[in-house]
Amino acid sequence: MTRPSVRELGEGRQLLDLDFRDAEGLIAAYLVPAADGWILIETGPTTCRDALLAAIDRAGVGREEIRKVFVTHIHLDHAGGMGALAEALPRATFYAHELGVPHLVDPTRLISSARRAWGPASDTLWGTIVPVPAARVVALRGGERFPLKDGELSVLATPGHARHHLAFFDSRIRGIFTGDGAGVRLQSGRRLRPAVPPPDLDLDQLYASVDAMRRTDPRLVLFSHFGPSPEGVADLERYRGVVESWREVALAAARERPEVAYITERLRAFDESSHEGISADDRESLISGYELAAGGFLRYFETHGLIGR
Repeated sequence: MTRPSVRELGEGRQLLDLDFRDAEGLIAAYLVPAADGWILIETGPTTCRDALLAAIDRAGVGREEIRKVFVTHIHLDHAGGMGALAEALPRATFYAHELGVPHLVDPTRLISSARRAWGPASDTLWGTIVPVPAARVVALRGGERFPLKDGELSVLATPGHARHHLAFFDSRIRGIFTGDGAGVRLQSGRRLRPAVPPPDLDLDQLYASVDAMRRTDPRLVLFSHFGPSPEGVADLERYRGVVESWREVALAAARERPEVAYITERLRAFDESSHEGISADDRESLISGYELAAGGFLRYFETHGLIGR
């Protein structure tokens, strides 16, 4: 593990680099000063637990000062480490979408899903998925507000990427924490990549959620993958168009050959050609690979009657 990176974002907000797969700039968590202590947004997977705790220490925040932990959704790169943090953050209450809470309390289905998707690599990638104590979990639906040291944190229901997806708006910095709801934009490049995995991708909901995030009129867009974008508001405005472009390519491919491998190669070719002259970051595929996108689109097309099998 490399030394954890902590970055000041202004007004007391801090970005924590979780050093996922011993690489910088892949998964971010955030510390926000609340009225009664600190809020942590995102936990990352269990494999990032030590890096996260080291970053909290380096940020000068006492572990007992963290009173609330929010996750944008329960996919393992965002919330897989929640249960493993419960003992280390003894005064924290954990918050997630109501549809995700049962799977955090009893992660049996999360574990089996991870094993199906990643096979033997699952434990290396995500670590042990530990149940979160039920008494310490609060379900969210969207619309809730929590006081900050200055301002408030508003919860937005933002389904589409997943049914259990939330975003969080910090009124003090006018910043929106987008999770995967606005895609992936690593800092090393200018590429904005769709985050459209199976099993419950819903494009209509995704587009509506992007519109809801835009209506907060943010000055700052904070990606979980990764960090504040220098063009964040523009990224948010153009994300629908990026997803629609990928959808068209995927649908044409699926109608020719409804196979994940075939759609994957068509998406890869399209992405590489559309970003000619813009350097790629191979690490994007560690977070949102073409195969995941192909699987998400294929399932969406099948369930919405856009292709026959």
